[in-house]
Amino acid sequence: MNILVNTRLLLSGKLEGIGWFTYENLKQITNKHPEHRFYFLFDRSYSKEFIFSENVVPIVAGPPTRHPVLWWFWFEWVVPRIIHKHKIDLFLSPDGYLSLSANVKTLLVIHDINFIHRPQDLPFLTGKYYNYFTPKFARKATRIATVSEYSKQDIATSYAVSPNKIDVVYNGANIIYQPLTADEQQGIRQEYTAGDPYFIFVGALHPRKNVARLLQAFDQFKEEFQSPFKLVIVGEKMFKSEDIHNSYQSMKHSDEVVFSGRLTPEILRNLLASAVALTFVPYFEGFGIPIVEAFYCDTPVITSNLTSMPEVAADAALLVDPLSVDDIKNAMLKMASDEELRENLIEKGRIRRQDFSWDKTSEKLWGSMMKVAEDDF
Repeated sequence: MNILVNTRLLLSGKLEGIGWFTYENLKQITNKHPEHRFYFLFDRSYSKEFIFSENVVPIVAGPPTRHPVLWWFWFEWVVPRIIHKHKIDLFLSPDGYLSLSANVKTLLVIHDINFIHRPQDLPFLTGKYYNYFTPKFARKATRIATVSEYSKQDIATSYAVSPNKIDVVYNGANIIYQPLTADEQQGIRQEYTAGDPYFIFVGALHPRKNVARLLQAFDQFKEEFQSPFKLVIVGEKMFKSEDIHNSYQSMKHSDEVVFSGRLTPEILRNLLASAVALTFVPYFEGFGIPIVEAFYCDTPVITSNLTSMPEVAADAALLVDPLSVDDIKNAMLKMASDEELRENLIEKGRIRRQDFSWDKTSEKLWGSMMKVAEDDF
């Protein structure tokens, strides 16, 4: 088969959740299936690190898709021409976008539809684009893959799509995420927090990630917990981050918060594996990869009791109401003071993490692709 893959989110040094999903799955699928030719479609110059095997053919076709109007142009005009030119048999789009104009079998990956539930978190035109086109993409797709049972039901209900058309392919974690020794942990703490223990948040600084309430909860935690403790925020600022700025400015203990920005996986692993706990309490997630990364690092987890997070965490995390500052603060107090609780959660995380690996994800994603290929189009 000639398989075209939308790889516009494979950006060197800038991989986020969907980018990592694309990277990890394509790296395995292309190497395991040399009998097929994979055309990787980039909207700008690409890094050779993303050409995983000899059966990968890179194509660059602009313009770079940095605006809703350019998204529309690229998918409705550029993509169909590439499909026709290279006689494509199957189009895989891992980022939730599709071409309504192309006449080809398609597997669409929709990670979540948070924009339906939280339209206020997005710039106006971005929200309009998602809410207008995604229902059309979902109905146009030959099949859909998504990353949790929660997202599957949400997509099926919201877009009147049969659940039988949707496959669940859980995310995994990079093999780099592993525990550190006690001495290694102490060295990392010395380097980043002057030796103090710390909580860690990992994710883009986006409104639905709930960083503003996390800062408020940490400030209250510091009022009640008398030993030194810090909060490390790992992630890049995105649009509509005023609430984070305002919460930070109003903190009494803002000097105990460390903003690291985006980190390489190697540094992130060290920080995550040396934390007392991951504090990951978004309002909405289609999956929540940091939860699984923490499990692999033997780091206890505090996460939200909403959307997909209870499904991913199961009994291996403290679940909190992300709308309650008190609830988040109380979980921090428990985690900081109860070593037995932490050890218990670490043990449960070791069991739970066995359900999540990129090997399993890539096998299931390939299975979905084969269902598409076999579909009577």
